[in-house]
Amino acid sequence: MEIFCSIVVYAGLLAAFLGFVSILKPIKRLGIASRRRGAIVFVCGIAAVFIAFILPARETRIASVESQLDGFMPAYQFHEFHSIRVHASREKVFQALKEVRADEIFLFRTLTWIRRFGRPGPESILNAPERMPILEVATRTTFLLLAEEANCEIVVGTLVAAPAGWHPHGERTVEGFLKLRAPGFALAAMNFRLEDAGANETVLTTETRVYATDASARRRFAPYWRTIFPGSALIRVMWLRAVKNRAEREPR
Repeated sequence: MEIFCSIVVYAGLLAAFLGFVSILKPIKRLGIASRRRGAIVFVCGIAAVFIAFILPARETRIASVESQLDGFMPAYQFHEFHSIRVHASREKVFQALKEVRADEIFLFRTLTWIRRFGRPGPESILNAPERMPILEVATRTTFLLLAEEANCEIVVGTLVAAPAGWHPHGERTVEGFLKLRAPGFALAAMNFRLEDAGANETVLTTETRVYATDASARRRFAPYWRTIFPGSALIRVMWLRAVKNRAEREPR
């Protein structure tokens, strides 16, 4: 669903751009032979983006708890999942996961620069120092370490949307993350999970779930998620590859 919505968003943006250009000067090679057709293409593109933004996000609830992530976020409306097979033991992969840095993740700094619109901003996962482990940066800035099971799973969480004017009170805690279910909020949890896949092989997965506490938060978060989804997915795929590269080049 989210992939479909993101495709519609970017197809609509492209159509709107081509339509706008054709209003100024028709692009006959694309079949937009007049300014009137350009205006129609522009309006259709904007309409497609609008529809993709307002499509309802269906809530999913897990049937049984099979991971630490399931325990922290058993229900969610927005979701992505990626996996990779690594030719190394779980111990090596877990060590690589803990040590991998932003400069090892292909396109990470470019994509996060785009995500923050080129603004410098404070240190965070979107503005990570090159030589520091990326998970360390995340958990000391905007993310909270929810669980860590050696050689098995790491779960982090963060608040991604809050009501206007809301300010946090006190320190961030795991208990506070679990209890924050008041209307108007959206919470995200992301894990990295390792499973044996045969002799000296490991399957490494990462899953991101976002839970909006009410319909209003869900509607407000949907346009943002559907816009950033392709970049978010690419970052996570490259993150897994960076872990794989580090784990496989270490002595086994």
